[in-house]
Amino acid sequence: MELRTDLALEAREIAGENLSGVQYSVDKADNIEIEKLIVKTEDASRALKKEKGTYITIDLPPLTNDFKDTDSRLVRIGELLRSLLPVNGTVLVVGLGNMDITPDALGPLVSSKVLATRHIQGEIAKSTGLDKLRPVAVLSTGVTGQTGIETGELVLSVVKRIKPSALIVIDALASRRLERLGCTLQICDTGISPGAGVHNYRTKITKDTMGVPVIALGVPTVVDAVTLSCDLLGIDTESECESVRKQVSPKGRAMVVTPKEIDLLVSRAAKLISLSINYALQKDFELEDLVSLL
Repeated sequence: MELRTDLALEAREIAGENLSGVQYSVDKADNIEIEKLIVKTEDASRALKKEKGTYITIDLPPLTNDFKDTDSRLVRIGELLRSLLPVNGTVLVVGLGNMDITPDALGPLVSSKVLATRHIQGEIAKSTGLDKLRPVAVLSTGVTGQTGIETGELVLSVVKRIKPSALIVIDALASRRLERLGCTLQICDTGISPGAGVHNYRTKITKDTMGVPVIALGVPTVVDAVTLSCDLLGIDTESECESVRKQVSPKGRAMVVTPKEIDLLVSRAAKLISLSINYALQKDFELEDLVSLL
């Protein structure tokens, strides 16, 4: 039986915490727990169903709780993100998802709050004191049903045109457990498969497909209904899970579960991620200064 999750930490729980080829560490600071998972071998990658690379999972207080714009968590998350990025060059920030569907609106909401600076240059930059800003381009892709264009095709065309040194991609994720919704942030350097959280697989956005490093960020906003049911019932055989699947997903319709306060959760998650991205990219500016520019 396959329990559906986008979180590498949960994939490790399912595959077994003593799995070889995986390096795991945990750290606590600034009221958050940071778990780092490095998938080193092909065998571990197959067992986890995750690409080789680094996965950082940050356990947070519920994002339905408000926080200050200068919260120390923003700085810590920004520093973790900065450690995965090249030091110089333009960075393209891409928000994936559908603004009209609340659990899938994380990417577009984040991209709307990231400071776009690629166009600020020359005398304008010098006269306004913004000549130390790192060039950043921002793109909100929409979804194929709205644009008729595969998300991967759209991102690749922009990458070829502006030639960024790296991509930061934001998308909503699926978790195995309800308690992780809105309380977990995953950062990884392995890219992302748009739509995978709701079984709508699209072209992967990775270093191999884009030609530049891809850092993916996401917060789980949904749980697959079959996965949740099997998990709660303690079912671990394929035949029993198939029986549950027929009841939970009638006529093959894939169902997901999301919290009733999902609008507040997604809004505050977008605020947290966007401020962290701005801090990570603009190392010559204090967080307070970046907030004033938005």
